[in-house]
Amino acid sequence: MRRALPVAWSALLTAVMLWQALGPGYVLSYDMVWVPDLAMRPDFLGLGSALPRAVPSDAVVAALDEVVPGMLLQKVVLVGALMGAGLGAARLAPPHSLTGQLAAISLYQWNPFVIERLLIGHWPVLLGYAVLPWLVVASRRARKHQRFPPVLCLLLPVASLSASAGLMAALVILLLGWGPRLRTNLALVATVVAANAPWLVAGAVHVEAATTDPLGAEVFGLHGTRWLPAPVAALGLGGSWNSDVVPASRGGALGLIALLGVLVLCAFGVRHWWRNTDRRETLGLLICWVVGWGIAVLTWACPGAMGSLYEHVPGAGLLRDGSRMLALCAPLLVATASHGVGELRARVGAAEAPGVAATVALVLFPVAVLPDAAWGGSGALHAVDYPDSYAAAADVVEDVRARGGDGDVVVLPFTSYRAPEWNERRKVLDPLGRYLDPDFVVSGDLAVDGRTVAGEDPRAVRVGVALARRTPQARAEALADLGIGFVVLDKDEVLPGLPAELAPEVAGRRTEAGRVTVIALTDPAPAATSPGTRAAVTVGWLLYLALLAGAAGSVVRNLARRRGSGVS
Repeated sequence: MRRALPVAWSALLTAVMLWQALGPGYVLSYDMVWVPDLAMRPDFLGLGSALPRAVPSDAVVAALDEVVPGMLLQKVVLVGALMGAGLGAARLAPPHSLTGQLAAISLYQWNPFVIERLLIGHWPVLLGYAVLPWLVVASRRARKHQRFPPVLCLLLPVASLSASAGLMAALVILLLGWGPRLRTNLALVATVVAANAPWLVAGAVHVEAATTDPLGAEVFGLHGTRWLPAPVAALGLGGSWNSDVVPASRGGALGLIALLGVLVLCAFGVRHWWRNTDRRETLGLLICWVVGWGIAVLTWACPGAMGSLYEHVPGAGLLRDGSRMLALCAPLLVATASHGVGELRARVGAAEAPGVAATVALVLFPVAVLPDAAWGGSGALHAVDYPDSYAAAADVVEDVRARGGDGDVVVLPFTSYRAPEWNERRKVLDPLGRYLDPDFVVSGDLAVDGRTVAGEDPRAVRVGVALARRTPQARAEALADLGIGFVVLDKDEVLPGLPAELAPEVAGRRTEAGRVTVIALTDPAPAATSPGTRAAVTVGWLLYLALLAGAAGSVVRNLARRRGSGVS
């Protein structure tokens, strides 16, 4: 019963938070875009013209949904991320305090960081966040037994599905797992490099375009709420730049009560945690907290300096979303707070009624002060079906390709985000390009509060120039020269008031597919990628796959060992 209760509590919290998302359909919210069958594309491998922000996550999804349908896979990922996070957090709580473990699950699963990342669609970051406590546990084993823990061959690839998540996972495992044995340390470094190799290599081959618009420092930096300045909000794992994904309760008295409550629990527990935790772990988690909170606050306090960094240092734009780095603060927060819960529960004593009341209050506190995280962010994470016109458009494109057509896709209007009526007007990164099989080019420009942050894909810029040509024929020829073979017009997105230049007329063979028009262009230029780039990206992926093969081999060896010893 004692072992089952944390699992049951984590499952219940997950169900309540994701209830609206678990029905038939797809959850489409900002950057979270899943389709029935995501085709593998060069861009997903890091061979496109854009920075590898979705490497390796998109390629991993494209491979897995060949086995598991995309709709089911999305739900497995979301449930796995939340439950993995909660059950890992329980390992950071006092081992003999069930109340502390349950409270750790509540605090790690149900907090502003988690709901804001869910609503903004950063599921790879959530998977990395879920893995962090397990990396702490794996580091304990590495220090105790002075050997490399094979479980890292699985944990680190899962934690590194996005570049920023991979960097945070690398910091945690290297700080906490580093020990006196050179062989173990080299294995840790090699595993970290291999887990991050796909985006590291792809980023290196795009280094000439790896800088970011400095305006992003002002737009995407850490933000506060009505009652809490940004550095204070960050103490409670809040501070997203996007006000649309911040729960309403964060801007009122509940936000202040939540922060004060968590800080009180941490204050009660920090001494007990310090005395009963290995010194390497305490110092490592403290450093992680300082790095995460410090970078987040820098994006708020020094936007000019950070903008200059993004503009001139390749890859520095990975840090521009300040609140994302707060994942590094969560393990220390939950460890000290759960020890505080254990201390408070012990002070209540063994009296049945007061003890039960104290347990319920301490475990439910994170949920009670963030009620609008329930039911998928009060209904914001609602599963929907794609319109039939998307499938019809995919059939048209596939038919043209079967008859010798080629080239990539551009979807009009040429904007990155949509708010389609069939998605209940919730904003989402254009899903139509992903629904089709060819590679696609989208505008990387982001309009936030009347300001436009320039995109990072030079090919998208050239496509925008081509669409600005004076005549439909000139547009078609310029697009074909850029390797575009299909222009797809989503009529549901040509809304009143939308600037006409975002959906210009393009010459070509037209086919109507419901509310979607597919325009096939003539003789698109073939894609050109240098052999050196392909070789480098291939090496990066081979390293990543070698880790997964190592994880599979470890499972097989463990099963064989258990059978040999007669364990069933």
